[in-house]
Amino acid sequence: MQGRVKWVENAMFLAESGSGHSVVMDGPVDGGGRNVGIRPMEMVLLGVGGCSSYDVVSILKKARQPIVDCEVKLSANRAEKVPKVFTKINLHFIITGNAGMKESQVEKAISLSTEKYCSASIMLAHSVEITHSYEINIIEN
Repeated sequence: MQGRVKWVENAMFLAESGSGHSVVMDGPVDGGGRNVGIRPMEMVLLGVGGCSSYDVVSILKKARQPIVDCEVKLSANRAEKVPKVFTKINLHFIITGNAGMKESQVEKAISLSTEKYCSASIMLAHSVEITHSYEINIIEN
């Protein structure tokens, strides 16, 4: 895996992934930025959410669960002093499915992501307390 981050100006950087996608990262105005892009630590948090969501959806589909939507709300605490690393992260999954969605399968999908598949959260779990919660919304036909 490769990537590139290029300084644009002030506190703005253009990040390019090896797969050819780009994102602007910028700092707040009081930090010399113009607040026109996502913060680097926000990218880390969103990466954890994206990685785990990908796993959960994939696992539920393979289990033939009638999933319609998956959203993960992320909340994180950071250390007070520099380096302001994450100290706690919670991933709250909101899974929506048709009748027949099994809670046990949702629990299993989240557990497999947490313990086996999500490289981002497993890597961070060595130094960050990561918790998971979920809710299931069933669409009645």
